[in-house]
Amino acid sequence: MTKRVNYHPNLIYSEGTQIVTVKDIIGPNGRTLHPRGAVGVIVRSPRDLDHSYRVKFPDGVEEALKADELTLLASFKEGEIGNSEINAHRSDLFERVIFKCIIGSRAFGLEDENSDTDYRGIYLPPAELQWSLYGVPEQLDCHETQETYWELQKFLVLALKANPNVLECLYTPLVEKITPLGQELLGMREIFLTRIVYQTYNGYVMSQFKKMQTDIKNQGKVKWKHVMHLIRLLISGITLLREGYVVVDAGPYREQLLAIKRGEVPWDETEKWRKSLHQDFEQAQAETKLPDRPDYEKANTYLIKTRQLATREELP
Repeated sequence: MTKRVNYHPNLIYSEGTQIVTVKDIIGPNGRTLHPRGAVGVIVRSPRDLDHSYRVKFPDGVEEALKADELTLLASFKEGEIGNSEINAHRSDLFERVIFKCIIGSRAFGLEDENSDTDYRGIYLPPAELQWSLYGVPEQLDCHETQETYWELQKFLVLALKANPNVLECLYTPLVEKITPLGQELLGMREIFLTRIVYQTYNGYVMSQFKKMQTDIKNQGKVKWKHVMHLIRLLISGITLLREGYVVVDAGPYREQLLAIKRGEVPWDETEKWRKSLHQDFEQAQAETKLPDRPDYEKANTYLIKTRQLATREELP
């Protein structure tokens, strides 16, 4: 998929950045000093966007320009290339969902009266949009209904990297919608289960707990719901390596996890459990029969097949 130049409206460009003027630069006497589209280089950046940049043009002249008078040269040349929002507005891509499921607390059996229902899934865009100059979004989001759908290729790439949310989509029992192509993907889901799970799951939990230790030191508190899900993730990863299957429901660990969620388990006790789980994870990694790498070719064959079927008017 085409990657566009990253742009943030509050970003202050650094010195040396090439820019393009987006309006005529008029001098005190009304004469156009530099026409719209002129290229220059920032020689001094402002401390905030209320002040001006100092820009040097090819003729050696320097001008003070406001943020709304210039844009990045790379962004200007890019134009609408790869702007997937154009295609998103032309077609209701939510109608192209081939798989929809529920993950999160309700799938884990850890919900309470305040829990949302998190819908996740996959969409297959029409071929003409996929092939177009603009491309399609890597994911569709509807915040009002807690829905997120990954474009199929994006989903496959995440699954091949053992992304926990994506793997749980493939194994959750709460499936809301599935087409024949979605069913075919579920039938080959074991190709994504590899030793990479150890690095992905374990690394994420360790980094998050490190941040939490900083939060406790600086603020004296943590988000216990997040702590619960991290512990659950370790348990899930250990089970995956040992059994070759993603167990979504918390099962026998439900009450212990809910106690953490309610903040009833002291931090030191939670830390002790986490460290013990890391040791179990290492042992499971040493003993697992899962392959080192996923079956890239099978995933690629499936993707090519879906791309071919996406030329049809009806959703396959």
